[in-house]
Amino acid sequence: MDDSRKLSLVVTIPAFNEGITVADVVSAVPREIPSVVSVDVVVINDGSCDDTAAKASEAGAKVVSFSHNRGLGAAFSQGLWTALSLGADIIVNIDADGQFNPQDIPKLIEPIVKGKADMVTASRFADPALVPDMPAVKKWGNRRVANFLNRLAGLKLHDVSCGFRAYSRDAALRATLVGGHTYTHEVILDLAFRGLRILEVPVKVVGVRKVGQSKVAGNLFKYAWHSLLIILRAYRDHKPMRVFGGISAVFLLLALVCGIFVLQHFLRTGSFHPYRFVAFIAGGFGFVSLISYITALLAGMLDRLRILQDEQLFLLRRQQYGSSVSAEPKSENTL
Repeated sequence: MDDSRKLSLVVTIPAFNEGITVADVVSAVPREIPSVVSVDVVVINDGSCDDTAAKASEAGAKVVSFSHNRGLGAAFSQGLWTALSLGADIIVNIDADGQFNPQDIPKLIEPIVKGKADMVTASRFADPALVPDMPAVKKWGNRRVANFLNRLAGLKLHDVSCGFRAYSRDAALRATLVGGHTYTHEVILDLAFRGLRILEVPVKVVGVRKVGQSKVAGNLFKYAWHSLLIILRAYRDHKPMRVFGGISAVFLLLALVCGIFVLQHFLRTGSFHPYRFVAFIAGGFGFVSLISYITALLAGMLDRLRILQDEQLFLLRRQQYGSSVSAEPKSENTL
């Protein structure tokens, strides 16, 4: 991205019952940033029951409201499409609970402005001096998830669960997300598997919410379960040969172990007795291995079709949103 060109920035804020803090977050977004000609703030009101929409509108944000709570993933996706319809060159997503400092936005978008990244995520753990004060179990969980996702995607990120992120226009156009509960892990996998450049920038954040509990990670076990499902589904969709091929290899190995054992016994004794059941088990493992391998071949074919469809979808989106620079969502529009 040419840093000599004045760029349009749209800051999206998903919010669910954040009436106490959302106005402060909207007001703190810097309106004058080098290389940025315009800054818009859009709050995605995810079916809040309080005055989130009114407070956000009073603070100067455009508000798009859902008629009911649809989840953080859905709110994030809507934020991307709304920002693109406003002609955004760069999109920043920030939480409405006040844990992140909007004044860090210029630092977050700098790698995109300079053409060094397609997506930039704020990192709470990259700089040891900036690690927030938070429960030890959450720090441990964040490290484990980061290690797991890095191994899947071939990345070296310290923080994969932070919602404070910046996206180039093309990165937003390429993002295809299906998870409704959350988006933080899915979007990293989605963009990493497409070959886009992902960097992280250390920032100082508040480790514990000032008001209330997290709407997504309030229940750690539920959050971990939903996140694991989203990660595994994304990996399955983008790397089907590894998933089903790996399953096939495991069952083939089990079939070989059982089969060799029974064969050795037969060669020594001339009979399968008393291990006939092991022979049947070996055959069953072999059958599952064959079915898994066939599934891997079919999934690989579907993956190639998906890649072509994703590229077509990207081109259609670029055509659709490329001429919609002046479009604006109606305040508190119910979707």
